[in-house]
Amino acid sequence: MKKLLYFASIGLLASCSSTKPAGYEQKYMNTITAEELRTHLTIVASDEMEGRETGSVGQKKAGAYLISQYKSDDIPYPKGADGFYQKVPAEYMNGKYGENLPDSENIWAFIEGSEKPEEIIVVSAHYDHVGVKGGKVYNGADDDGSGTVALLEIAQAFEKAKKDGHGPKRSILILHVTGEEHGLHGSRYYSEHPLFPIANTVADINIDMIGRRDDLHSQSNYVYVIGSDYLSTDLYNICEAANKQFTNLELDYKYNSRKDPNRFYYRSDHYNFAKQGIPSVFLFNGTHADYHKDTDEVSKIEFDALAKRAQLAFAIAWDIANRDQRITVDKDGK
Repeated sequence: MKKLLYFASIGLLASCSSTKPAGYEQKYMNTITAEELRTHLTIVASDEMEGRETGSVGQKKAGAYLISQYKSDDIPYPKGADGFYQKVPAEYMNGKYGENLPDSENIWAFIEGSEKPEEIIVVSAHYDHVGVKGGKVYNGADDDGSGTVALLEIAQAFEKAKKDGHGPKRSILILHVTGEEHGLHGSRYYSEHPLFPIANTVADINIDMIGRRDDLHSQSNYVYVIGSDYLSTDLYNICEAANKQFTNLELDYKYNSRKDPNRFYYRSDHYNFAKQGIPSVFLFNGTHADYHKDTDEVSKIEFDALAKRAQLAFAIAWDIANRDQRITVDKDGK
């Protein structure tokens, strides 16, 4: 991540939901496992990836690994694209801060909807980190290796559902964005150069650091939820209901306040979607002593917590994708 309410009744929420057969989301959510997340993260946050600095050889290696997994799972790149990469040119990357960054790429995968394929739910995470400093590799296992591998598992779960004939009604765009550590560049580029019309983008579920706990929590059965109620009451209710039904995490809204001095709402990739009026939610475990240090290693990840938080993201996406009516924008985001 870049440095720098009480919910409506379940009965009311169910009345707005789709008539999808009960139980399927639990079945496919359970395919998101701590073991598979560990396997992926051990590779994505290895020294071989050289800290995944934006546009670096190491980041490109990590991207190649992600694409190999989508190919292995028979998950295609989106219709209308010519491959798994959305190229983000250096001229764009350096337009704001002049950091002399090289060309880089967003990476996308796609599960096409069965009934409303033109409506898109984005599930996003950044796969860049801060590279090598002073001869030390900053592996970024939590930031944001955790979100990166969560996307692999979420995509696989949706694809399994589709192959079984229970795929989402709306389309799921899995979006690994670049350049977050330098100013949210990859998500900004996508929001300004979308493959699918912004008007057809229903929501963004953004995952940035979900593999650890912070000093404010003695256990890891929680997740910070940021921005869910800024633009859409529906999105807030969906997050609450999905958690109550499936994951029973403590949903912590400490950083959801507009007065939060950390300004986390403005510091990860969902913000570039929210700026466009797209309902967005940011799932986050908070910072910790290893944040942006070379000690952010795989050995410190709590994989059971990572799995549970990834399952919550999947359950939220499942509901948004399968309900009869598109979620409503009923707030101004301020």
